Amino acid sequence: MTDSLPSFSPCDALVAVMVGVSASDQNLRTAELVAIERAVNHTPVFANYDIDRVRAVSQTVMTLFEEEDGLDALFGLVRQSLPQRMWETAYLLACDVAASDGRLGEVEAEMLVEIRDQLEIDRLHSAAIEFATRARHRVL
Repeated sequence: MTDSLPSFSPCDALVAVMVGVSASDQNLRTAELVAIERAVNHTPVFANYDIDRVRAVSQTVMTLFEEEDGLDALFGLVRQSLPQRMWETAYLLACDVAASDGRLGEVEAEMLVEIRDQLEIDRLHSAAIEFATRARHRVL
């Protein structure tokens, strides 16, 4: 399956993870899309990224989600395209997108667990990322 897919740049892979967590509950909320756009516009890793690529990457993710083994294919592309030292960054960005709308549904939570497992995020590191995400998205 991945042979027929376009190749991802490292930044495409980061976008794919963010889109994946947003689309996991089959409801791409405006707050989540804004969070993805904000990350692409303001996170240093995306400094030279063409924001017009977000649409193509999003369409690829959505197409994969329609396939039986699409989630496995997505993680294969991400692991192939993204240097391992950036896997924690991908998890952090996914957590930010999941938290951006003020609610974390069961399906999104399961997707975060899958991302954590697939990208081999150390449990202590993931707990720190999750704690920081909760603190950053807390409201009065």
